[in-house]
Amino acid sequence: MKMKTLAVTVAALACGSQAFAAEVYNSDGTSLSIGGHVSINLNGSDEGETDVGTNSPRINLAGKKDIGNGITVDAKGEWQLNYLNGGENSFTTRLGYIGASHEQFGRVVGGTQWSPYYDVAGVADLPIAYANDFLYENHNNLGSGRAEKMLSYRKSFEFSEGFVFNLGLGWQGKNDDVSEVLEKDSVIGLPVYVEKGAEYDARGQVALSAQFAGFGLGYVYSGGDVTSGSTTKDAISHIIAANYGEYGSGLYAAIVYGMNEYFYKGLEDTVQLEGLLAYGFNNWTLSVNYEAVEDDKASQTLFSQSALQAEYAVTPSFYTYAGYQFDLGNDINKVEDDAWTLGARYYF
Repeated sequence: MKMKTLAVTVAALACGSQAFAAEVYNSDGTSLSIGGHVSINLNGSDEGETDVGTNSPRINLAGKKDIGNGITVDAKGEWQLNYLNGGENSFTTRLGYIGASHEQFGRVVGGTQWSPYYDVAGVADLPIAYANDFLYENHNNLGSGRAEKMLSYRKSFEFSEGFVFNLGLGWQGKNDDVSEVLEKDSVIGLPVYVEKGAEYDARGQVALSAQFAGFGLGYVYSGGDVTSGSTTKDAISHIIAANYGEYGSGLYAAIVYGMNEYFYKGLEDTVQLEGLLAYGFNNWTLSVNYEAVEDDKASQTLFSQSALQAEYAVTPSFYTYAGYQFDLGNDINKVEDDAWTLGARYYF
């Protein structure tokens, strides 16, 4: 029950509201499955042209094997499908990891994976069209969504019937996205190569969460130095999240609140808020969400938005969806831009 509860929770967060996979092989404790989804949607906004787009299309291969002594080893590779633009870069990597699970000792995963941070912070990132934007701001390096080069550990503890406590730990080694860019030097008037980007020292995160009687409550901490030019800062994030129910089945509600230092866009202090209220009935899921990010030191709203969305399950593996996102304004003189989308998604 303990490891199964954790595995189901993590899979639901990582894959959104539905997680499908077609098993293509299963023999002697070894299995292989193919999963993912593709989508096509019509997008438009006040400031942009109407066009055809996609919504996180992907394909993945997953395998697992029981190696005895209560240990199951698994591996997964997942790639984004760039099928609208053509060209040579048809696939880009989303996930790639190997893990080992034991009912008593927990689960260890190494590679590019959904982080323990996301296990807590992703409870409102469930609608197909519009959800958490702030989680994906440099998420590969900061580990707020899919974390690159991460080693993680998770363990669930069941204390009584229906009460589960989850522990998640994550660690990323030193990484950088520094590149040389050719720029004109203002002194000598000639092009020179200048280093742009940031260096990330080893980062760590601790996630704690609990579920009881349909309610969930979680907290996660992430920290580690980031160096840009000659300046080094400790990029810290604290997230508190709460949720109730199951998305797509009856009432679901979630709220995520974050307090950060140098975590986003080099800003000293930011506060983020995401709220989601949804109701699922007769294959329909209707939802409204709200998201805002504040520059806490300057007391300025960086962005705020709210979306009304509807999803309809034509079959368990084929969904249609529509959404309209209202731009609620900002304090940084960015033009407001309402947006809408209408589309369909097929799950493998």
